[in-house]
Amino acid sequence: MSARKPFIVGMGGTTRTGSSSEQALAIALKHAETLGAETKLYGGKELNLPMYDPDPGTLTDAARQLIEDLRRADGVILSSPCYHGGVSGLLKNAIDYTEEMRADPRVYFHGRAVGAIGCGYGNQGPNSVLLQLRQITHALRGWNVPLGVAVNSAEVKFADGKCSAEGIGKQIELMSGQVVEFAKKFIT
Repeated sequence: MSARKPFIVGMGGTTRTGSSSEQALAIALKHAETLGAETKLYGGKELNLPMYDPDPGTLTDAARQLIEDLRRADGVILSSPCYHGGVSGLLKNAIDYTEEMRADPRVYFHGRAVGAIGCGYGNQGPNSVLLQLRQITHALRGWNVPLGVAVNSAEVKFADGKCSAEGIGKQIELMSGQVVEFAKKFIT
């Protein structure tokens, strides 16, 4: 085991200030910090990147920084709103930038714990998003932690770093703890 703090990157949210998915992600990262992790949040505004273009020399500085941080990450937490039954295009496009990691020694999310949060107005959408995020993680060779969190934003509200539903707040913290725990065990 290393004495180095695990580095957890959070990606999610919308371009709307105060979105439920970004606030849920912020709670997850704050909890990771209480467990000894270093964190970085890429919210909606930071993920508002040009459509991914695989041609060399097309990365913006913001996209380069995202990829550098993902390369360094020991764990990742993804949080998406439900847009028309699926993961938001904003987050999916940001995830597509991981193609830049295809030839890395730790390709894509290999060896990284990944937590997922799906938010949406109702019960069906958040679960669809959660399943998609877990499938994307699997495709990118990441390790889905056992707990994923589905948030019905019709009933659950976020404000001032807090969740209105104690049970959902505890689930977010438990999932975040699983990401940190896994990351600590596999830091090299």
